[in-house]
Amino acid sequence: MYCITDEQIEYILNDIRRNGVEMEDLQLNLLDHICCKVEQEFKENDDFERFYEQVVQQLCSTSLYEIEKETINLLTFKNYYAMKKTMIVSGAISVATLLVGSIFKTMYWPGASILLTLGIGTFSLLFLPLLFIIKAREAKILGDKFVLAIGSLVGAIFSIAILFIVQHWPGANVLLFSAIIIAALVLLPTYFFIGIQRPETKLNTILMSIILTGIIGLQFSIVRVRPSASQTWIKMVTYIQNEELLKKMQAGRTSGKLATDVNEISEEIKGSIIQAAIGKNSMPADPDKMNLHFNEGNLGQEFDNNGRGVRLLVRLRNAVNAYNAEQAAATLKIPVRNSVLESDPLMTGALYSNLSLLYSINQLQMYLALSENSRAVAVQ
Repeated sequence: MYCITDEQIEYILNDIRRNGVEMEDLQLNLLDHICCKVEQEFKENDDFERFYEQVVQQLCSTSLYEIEKETINLLTFKNYYAMKKTMIVSGAISVATLLVGSIFKTMYWPGASILLTLGIGTFSLLFLPLLFIIKAREAKILGDKFVLAIGSLVGAIFSIAILFIVQHWPGANVLLFSAIIIAALVLLPTYFFIGIQRPETKLNTILMSIILTGIIGLQFSIVRVRPSASQTWIKMVTYIQNEELLKKMQAGRTSGKLATDVNEISEEIKGSIIQAAIGKNSMPADPDKMNLHFNEGNLGQEFDNNGRGVRLLVRLRNAVNAYNAEQAAATLKIPVRNSVLESDPLMTGALYSNLSLLYSINQLQMYLALSENSRAVAVQ
């Protein structure tokens, strides 16, 4: 057995301190472990410094400071490894679920909404918080922890905003703009000014800041710009005028059961759309006095994944087909071509906005009114 010298002990202890190990107990434990290793395996004719480097490489991959960092994590953060494993597993599950959900959404298969909600929810509410907690423990500078916190927050808000957009839930634009504004006004400036002060991170900070600025700019460019107030007003007034015209065309006559079914289902569809947009079942004749604004937008989840709106459209198609089958003359049939009834009901949410679907249903009712009026004239 080799007898280690005092000079070699001093050399090992100084190197441990030089590598950033500050905990005195850990210094002594490392010193004792390395000395035992030297006494057991070192040979007289070997190079001591080279042998010592080999022993250190067996203990850690880069430097002895890694051991202290792991020790601190174990002492102050008892669940560190469990949380780290949970973070990795949750990240993998969220990405896989999100990918499969996106494929289901593209193919209009059932279960897409559940998969997307699970994937994005796991990513934003489990993976990102765990990532922040673990990385914040490793960061020594308070500014770096703040950047991690803001970055995780922006990532979570942006992910949830995407989920709201895909699911047609209200509040999507608020979440999306909030994420972009926080990123532009808080995250980017903080990251830039903290990183540029350190020579070793200066170049990477400048490059990443340019990339982040470009990403934020792209996000602003793809955000759907709402129509101007005048355009919204014109569309809303046009629909109200069409409704008044429809009522005049329907006035003074009694319709049969098949025509009544078509009208009742149509009114139910229109009422559902208007309820989601302005909180009322029908459009008032004087929206300006009530300060109502009907913003054109997505139809919502009722017209996706066999929701209530999709089922109503299927019923409307069947009712129109039944009505047309009863008509002997082609001129009395309700035209289905180039209408909402020609497309797949499951595709309605992707093809139509709320206002365009209102117009399409309104036109079907007008064709029905013309047919019923023609039949009434023929009978007379």
